[in-house]
Amino acid sequence: MSAKPTSRDIRTANRYEVLRQIIARSPTSRQELAAATGLSLATVATLVGELLDLGMLTEVGFEDSAGGRPRGLVAVNASGGTLIGVDIAETYVRVELFDLALDLLARACEEMGPGEKHPEQVVAQVTAAVGSVVSQAGAAGARVLGVGVSVPGQVDRDRGVCAYAANWDWHDVPLLDLLAEHIDHPLYLDNPLRACTVAELWFGAARGRGDAVVVNLGTGVGAGLALGGGLHRGVSNSAGEWGHTTLVLDGRLCHCGNHGCVETYVGALGIMLNLRELSPRSPLLHPEDQTATIDALARGVAAQDPVAFEVLRETARYLGAGISDLVNLLNPEVVVLSSWVATALGEPLLREVRAAVGRRALRRPFAATDIVLSPITTDPVCLGAATFALEGALRSPRRGHTQPPEPAAMARSSTAPPS
Repeated sequence: MSAKPTSRDIRTANRYEVLRQIIARSPTSRQELAAATGLSLATVATLVGELLDLGMLTEVGFEDSAGGRPRGLVAVNASGGTLIGVDIAETYVRVELFDLALDLLARACEEMGPGEKHPEQVVAQVTAAVGSVVSQAGAAGARVLGVGVSVPGQVDRDRGVCAYAANWDWHDVPLLDLLAEHIDHPLYLDNPLRACTVAELWFGAARGRGDAVVVNLGTGVGAGLALGGGLHRGVSNSAGEWGHTTLVLDGRLCHCGNHGCVETYVGALGIMLNLRELSPRSPLLHPEDQTATIDALARGVAAQDPVAFEVLRETARYLGAGISDLVNLLNPEVVVLSSWVATALGEPLLREVRAAVGRRALRRPFAATDIVLSPITTDPVCLGAATFALEGALRSPRRGHTQPPEPAAMARSSTAPPS
């Protein structure tokens, strides 16, 4: 259950919001920050002073004035520390290291085979990839403020536990404790739905939008929610499990134990099954390799292969039905198709999904909703996970000294989009 925010939580959230706004519009003045955040000028001035003392910001002169006192400008001190984002997926572990402006400095990836799903194996791959980016970054790698970790499934942020990951049959895995045995940096845990949504709010298609849905299409499927301008987690950090809502009564068996879940028709494994049912001996099908199958389908669609196009169309029909429910229920300004399956199938999938949603959604909410591909060119999960590390670093900051991770009695995330 979400605890009532303390004064410390509120202060952390305000620090975080001010720093986010500076990242979004650097350089900027304290007056502009007050207008953007809704905080008083005195509060903003105090928070900016704290961030300057921490070395996270720098003064960069004054803006041109048409009369009156010139306004001092502040900017992110990109070299004031680094952040690491970890994307643990069913088929890979990807790690990216960013400076404080959230510009990418280093990247590493470890492929994950079908049998490499035990927590110890995953921890070993994460440890290796984190070590790689720290080494690649050189001097910047010595200034890591924190590591944000995204793992599929339902996450208990407060305890650093993966409560349930259906595709791996993980139950109450103490992931952060296992990682802390090998990684000597503060660690913060959440899942890819939250990470992708924050990335879109900060840098992507949901920026400046009050209500957005980020549809994560990979091996697993879910819907990250940004409602009323901020990340919606739900009372137990479990919101967005749209992939495990029922699309077909008595349909395909899902890893979660139910039948007919959205994920079983539009996740990577579901798309493979769509192909197998349509053309069991298709050369597009790589039975043991979902990435190769999705890539082959994408090439087939580009080459106007009729089987590939029919699989795309069937997948989009199911996906459109599921997204129509989200459009009718939430009335969002934008629905963003994100993650590696959406990236691989790209514009052809987007066109078919838009048409399918148009056929099923109610006319008024559909007319108000944009459906787009994510414009983020780096891994959105790594980028979003890095912001969780940033939030954690701002909770108990000390200049030049990172803190050990607190059991994320971290505040509810205050991830509202920059204006």
